[in-house]
Amino acid sequence: MEKGDGPALQPLLCLAWLAATLPILAAALPIPAAAGGRLLHSLLSAFSSRGKTVRPSSSSSSSSSKAKFTVPQKYFLHFYVVGVAVTTSLLLAICFYAYMKMTPLLPEPSSYSTIASHLIGSNSFSFGSVLSRTMEHKYRVWRTVFVLLLMEIQVLRRLYETENVFHYSPSARMHIVGYLTGLFYYTAAPLSLASSCLPEAIDFIRGQIVEFIVKGRARMPDLVIDSPSLLKPLLKLGWCQWIGAIVFIWGSLHQIRCHAILGSLRENKDSDEYVIPCGDWFSRVSCPHYLAELITNLSFAAVQTHRWYLQKFEDYPRSRYAIIPFVL
Repeated sequence: MEKGDGPALQPLLCLAWLAATLPILAAALPIPAAAGGRLLHSLLSAFSSRGKTVRPSSSSSSSSSKAKFTVPQKYFLHFYVVGVAVTTSLLLAICFYAYMKMTPLLPEPSSYSTIASHLIGSNSFSFGSVLSRTMEHKYRVWRTVFVLLLMEIQVLRRLYETENVFHYSPSARMHIVGYLTGLFYYTAAPLSLASSCLPEAIDFIRGQIVEFIVKGRARMPDLVIDSPSLLKPLLKLGWCQWIGAIVFIWGSLHQIRCHAILGSLRENKDSDEYVIPCGDWFSRVSCPHYLAELITNLSFAAVQTHRWYLQKFEDYPRSRYAIIPFVL
């Protein structure tokens, strides 16, 4: 893969994200009903419906209509299987590349003279600028490893919760468009996180494979994993990354708690009975688990769930918001 292929991946991902989010952004605009605003909002609400908000009603015609183009909500499991597969593959590839080519972060003292002698007589670049670019590139690769680690934690946790915490109603379903959107997200999100250095990592791994084929195992150097060398670059990342990690952990802990509350509401896995969730952020919003994992399309699902609660329970707290306290 040539160096020119690197930038090509990011525009493609940007176009994919734009195509996925543009309808949602359009629905948030005050488009007149005559211009299709109401139709667009209705379609997006239907596409984002899941679980209790898309359950068939007692009317046979309504039941048949709502069941069209839907899949069981337990297919949520597919999102996290795909997410784990993609994220783990990218994490291993880029971590291997970072460890082999981007360690240590700072050049060894003996290497400074080598670099300096190489630059003698060159008027194009200074020693400082070359070193600065090299350092920035190394940090960028290790930042990618860092965010992929967080993504890996997220998808592994959600995979575990889907299998062991949630008890989906037998009649709970979700729209096929929402299902495809979920598959897209858990493929595109890790790819987007890795896109800045994925092409060069693939190029390096491909070179290692070719070398292995040509030389054979006996002539290849042994791979020795030095734990301190692997951890030091992550510990030397900037304050911005660690603030992000703290926010991630804070949101994850709340989401774990909210999911545990929701999972405990249906002791009988085969039951369609629903009760009002209480505790943690449920005192403020109807969908705190969406707030903790705030993704644009989840706001539509949160609004649909909030409306369902209000229609289902006469004593449902009117002071609760859908997803963001005092806002939505």
